[in-house]
Amino acid sequence: MLNKSEIKYRIEHNPAYGFLILDLQPNQTVIVEAGGMAAMDSCIEMKSKMRGGLGKSVTRMFGGESLFLSEFTAKKTSGELYISPGVPGDISYYYLNGNCGLMVQSSGFVACSPTVEIDTKFQGFKGFFSGESLFLLKATGIGDFWFSSYGAIIEIEVKGSYIVDTGYIVAFEDTLNYNVEMIGGLSFRSLKTGILGGEGLVCRFRGSGKLWLQSRNLYSLLNFLNPFRPVKS
Repeated sequence: MLNKSEIKYRIEHNPAYGFLILDLQPNQTVIVEAGGMAAMDSCIEMKSKMRGGLGKSVTRMFGGESLFLSEFTAKKTSGELYISPGVPGDISYYYLNGNCGLMVQSSGFVACSPTVEIDTKFQGFKGFFSGESLFLLKATGIGDFWFSSYGAIIEIEVKGSYIVDTGYIVAFEDTLNYNVEMIGGLSFRSLKTGILGGEGLVCRFRGSGKLWLQSRNLYSLLNFLNPFRPVKS
């Protein structure tokens, strides 16, 4: 795969089982979600570290995110780093140029340049009724950023207004405003019918910017499997 990224990379086995392979040059560093490394050349050194200050780390912990990220650096010679996301699906690349930030679902972060700042953005009341985590990751700065999904990733250019089921949102540029809404006469009581909620809830985006969707909904799969779970007699 040809690309203009700062870190050379290729993505294999998309869209079902995306695998990210980074070609790190001597003294080049990349930040990876904790537990994402599958294999690497022996010239690459790994360090676990907190991202940001104590306040940000605590925020990430309560947001359901890992408290630590992993830092990989190629020493003296170049080497390959293999990264595998937690769920089967797609991997996409985005270059942050400093003009706008990228909002990513809390489980979507894969890797980024060390010059990219990763933080959580509290959604508050809106996030509670979306059936998703209360937190989104926000990536800002300049550099490479990779994110993943459950299923294939579809990129959409939004101009004006666009509606998406909350369970299919992967990422969007922060130039887009958003609001979670109920559709189809849904009541608060009916929110409790699914084990994780989210049914009948959509996110309305307004403005101009890119939006990435996933072709499958992990919460729908969990709801489908729920009747087959072992139960105590």
